[in-house]
Amino acid sequence: MSAELVKTSSALQAQLQGITPVPWRDPHAVAPEELKGYIEKLEAACLAHPQSADLRTCLGMAYAVNYDIYKSMDALESAVALDPTHFWAQLKCAELHYRLRALPLAEKEAEKAVDLAQNRWHLSLARKQLQEIRRLNRESTRNVTWDKPLTMPALMFVAMIVLIFAGMAWR
Repeated sequence: MSAELVKTSSALQAQLQGITPVPWRDPHAVAPEELKGYIEKLEAACLAHPQSADLRTCLGMAYAVNYDIYKSMDALESAVALDPTHFWAQLKCAELHYRLRALPLAEKEAEKAVDLAQNRWHLSLARKQLQEIRRLNRESTRNVTWDKPLTMPALMFVAMIVLIFAGMAWR
């Protein structure tokens, strides 16, 4: 079993050699063609190694830089599902929800990332993210929930339209 793991690991490393580590340090400096090629390489690597949470996390980040949010969310959620203890997948999933301003979900994901932190640097990143999410929740973002029935406002709107129409028809 160990020999198979080493063989798979070396095959994965060989596959990743053609992929640059972080082309999105400055997302505006990456040419769309270069990003498209990078995404294609990552997609191929994910097909070759479907159980790699690292590859799925990188793919989710690349999709996010390419403004393909649904694919990014799918890739990051599958990375978290593949390895629930993967810190970076959890942190990037929380970051995506934060950027989409789905703050209650982002807070839950960031709390999981804090729990998964493996060293001080991880912990500081996750805590800063959680702190920013909570600040936005508290200060600047209003979370709208649709938990009240809209029957009465809808009936009042229809009644006003009928009254206006009747008033115009009467003249």
